[in-house]
Amino acid sequence: MKGLLIRFVVTGTAVLLTAEIIPGIGVEGPSAGIAAVILLALLNALVRPVLYLLSLPFIILTLGLFMVVINALLLQLVSFLVTGFLVEGFWPAFWGSVLISVVSSILNLFISEEGRVEIVIHRSKPPRIVN
Repeated sequence: MKGLLIRFVVTGTAVLLTAEIIPGIGVEGPSAGIAAVILLALLNALVRPVLYLLSLPFIILTLGLFMVVINALLLQLVSFLVTGFLVEGFWPAFWGSVLISVVSSILNLFISEEGRVEIVIHRSKPPRIVN
């Protein structure tokens, strides 16, 4: 449960960072940002898997690029449903979904399922010389 909450905070950080970086995406206040993060997390957990399943032929045909389009459409849906969270068009939603995915993926690499920060270091052994 702790890992889920930390991942939720990571997604929230990614959404707020995206609102600052991408022109055309904005948050008018902290309550709008929190509502957008909660709704986006719910849509990603409940609706996105169904959309992925229904659009599987397009995802295969585009080698996965259509998944970004689905994420962009979900981001626009959040903008429509949450007052104070603004996405002005498809292209800001597209680039916003790309940035949210990249930032969330990078930050989630360091979070375990138990909610601990984990850094794994693999040290390679020197090669053995066999005569």
